[in-house]
Amino acid sequence: MEVWRTSFLRSHETFRVQDAPLRPLLVKELWEILSGRALWTMLLLMCPLIGYSFFQAISLYGDASVTAQQSSVLASTLSPLDGVLVPTFGASYVAVTLLFPFVAIRVLGHEKESGALGLLIQLPYRSSTLIAAKFAAVLAAWVFATAPAFSALAIWKISGGHLYALETWNLLFGHLLYGLLVGAIALFSASVSESAATAAIVTLAFTIGSWVLDFTIAGHPGLLEWIAQLSLTQVLRTFEQGLLSFGLVLAISVVLCGFAALATIWLPPGVPSRTKVIRSAVCIGATAIVLGLVSQIRVSIDVTEDRRNSFPIADQLALAKLAGRLIVTVHLAPEDPRYADLQRNVLAKLERVLPRMSVRLAGGHQSLVSNAGDASYGEVEYSYGPRSDVSRSTSPREILPLLYSLAEVSPPIPIQGGDYPGYPLVADRQVPLLWFFVGLPLLISFAWWRSRRLVASRKELEP
Repeated sequence: MEVWRTSFLRSHETFRVQDAPLRPLLVKELWEILSGRALWTMLLLMCPLIGYSFFQAISLYGDASVTAQQSSVLASTLSPLDGVLVPTFGASYVAVTLLFPFVAIRVLGHEKESGALGLLIQLPYRSSTLIAAKFAAVLAAWVFATAPAFSALAIWKISGGHLYALETWNLLFGHLLYGLLVGAIALFSASVSESAATAAIVTLAFTIGSWVLDFTIAGHPGLLEWIAQLSLTQVLRTFEQGLLSFGLVLAISVVLCGFAALATIWLPPGVPSRTKVIRSAVCIGATAIVLGLVSQIRVSIDVTEDRRNSFPIADQLALAKLAGRLIVTVHLAPEDPRYADLQRNVLAKLERVLPRMSVRLAGGHQSLVSNAGDASYGEVEYSYGPRSDVSRSTSPREILPLLYSLAEVSPPIPIQGGDYPGYPLVADRQVPLLWFFVGLPLLISFAWWRSRRLVASRKELEP
């Protein structure tokens, strides 16, 4: 690789800035990441990890399908998104969190350690162009890293499994954004660190630190709730639930641009540290302002086939016509299971269809212990215009008639048809084991061997 890099630098050192082609730079970055050991090692480790998760998923799904095939009611509860896709890609999420940073760091960390970065900076490319090329290499590495998960989808489809296009692509899109986010953090860490080992520690501090946030302060209101939203794992939850949130997509895009800008600031080795710190502060401030603006966007689309995140179509149409403001006052503690049920079954669905809606916890932070003797604890007050009513239910079957009564409109007539049928399937469990533990590792090993042969052939051709 050193011989090839030297030839690359020598062949393009005479180009002017306005004439510098991007194609040789992209080829160099892609070739370096594909010819390294980190990507191929990660792929080999992902085979048993994703294979076991996929095997367990189809095994449990098949056991449930045996009973569901005799009952249409039970069959309607079987969704490939929950039963197969989310668990399988959950293993991919673990690999991207723990292993992908080492792959992404290599595109920059190796050049800093070897001193090649100083030569690369002298080429007629802007620092932003160099970071963009390396980010493209990270994207290519993520595409290769998803090969085991994509093969699981292919096996599921060949076995007769059902895949709904919108919810499947939405889940893949969520994992793509998460992978790019981890890659952007890795590039930033490599740009501020002197060694790849230090960059890996910094990146893992972000990713594993997100798990700490989820386990310690998630579910607490106020400032702790806002801090918990900074967790990287929050990126995937909305997509796993079958929602495409435009605000979340824009927020992730802003954060990606922010980390890319920080990496661009810290990339040039000759700039004083004080200048870099000042520019970084300005970049972080601008990113925070834009992030605060896009976080106000609440538009989202339910892409699930069973419409789990929405009310029935007739109710959706009726609620969308309500122009008044709905205020919901909840007398429940955030850690109360009833509050979670209310949020999932009623409030989240109402927020998607009623733009003029606000929810607040009565008395701020409450707890199960401090409100044990409060007679109003457990009540939920709904105020629409001058009218209000109280309910303790967390079911839409009771809340929706209450809202129609407050709005003085007639309940809609249910639209017949369109019920989710469910997709029970007892798939062959031997094929995944043979593919993920034998076939795919052999194929990856062969591709790795071929890449090494290409590297050796290229070195032999160098003068």
